[in-house]
Amino acid sequence: MSPQSLSEPVLPPALKPGDTLGIVAPASPFDRDLFDAGLRVLESMNFNLVIPQSIFDQNGYLAGSDRHRANLLNQLFADPDIDGIICARGGYGAMRILPLLDVDAISSHPKVFVGFSDITVLLDFLVQRCHMVAFHGPTVTTLGKADPSARDRFLLALSTPEPLSLFAVSSQVIQSGITAGRFFCGNLTLFCHLTGTPFQPDFSGGILLIEDQGEAPYRIDRMLTQMRMAGCFDSLAGLALGAFSDCGSADAVHRIVADRLGGLNLPILAGFDVGHETINMTLPVGLPVQLDTYSGTLTFAGPAVR
Repeated sequence: MSPQSLSEPVLPPALKPGDTLGIVAPASPFDRDLFDAGLRVLESMNFNLVIPQSIFDQNGYLAGSDRHRANLLNQLFADPDIDGIICARGGYGAMRILPLLDVDAISSHPKVFVGFSDITVLLDFLVQRCHMVAFHGPTVTTLGKADPSARDRFLLALSTPEPLSLFAVSSQVIQSGITAGRFFCGNLTLFCHLTGTPFQPDFSGGILLIEDQGEAPYRIDRMLTQMRMAGCFDSLAGLALGAFSDCGSADAVHRIVADRLGGLNLPILAGFDVGHETINMTLPVGLPVQLDTYSGTLTFAGPAVR
């Protein structure tokens, strides 16, 4: 890993009642009913919300032009009156704005940032380019229909300066062991699409949790095969699996992972409530974490917020 990725990440300030969240749409347009339901959840948590009118822009399958979406994200990070940022939706398009993001402006104003799915690429950008902790968790459009446990976890993760942990509720050990490293988390398809780009993640010495939705088993095989052939997993310390929704049976996915990555001799544990389900537990990306297949846990070494 680079010297920057080995040093301690910057923790964002913990959110507290009355803080202001900025809403951003860095990828696709979104369903207004789902969006409004999510806003009501955030308001019930006693957050003030800033909703720029421009997030409702549409440019085909994108929520406005690349420059527009990047500028809004840059502005929300730079704005001292914004305490945290949550994405309206994933979908597609976040990768297109990576070259337009202002590393210096973002790094100078660390704050809570939350999203998942297509937002995977932004989480990784914040961790590896801006050297700050980011949060893999619900978007506004998924919060409204989220399980209460996922909502509670969302608020806990963003507001409590204590170390977090997560149990694999349907624990399946693919390869046993205990290991530790920097935590990476996100959508397998997006990680695969970053391979070979200047924004390809460096998982060296890290613990990686992957999830996905709507991918046929052979596509999961193909993505893992490509990433392994590209050397993405050469120095990986451990692998965790979240939900693979509408991707065939869980057993089929586990067999593919065992076949493609079992020879790497690293702990692999499946069964975490992370991904495209109503229970999508918020996790801090970029922090040191221990993966223990015997206890079925991910345990973070320190708090995610300060």
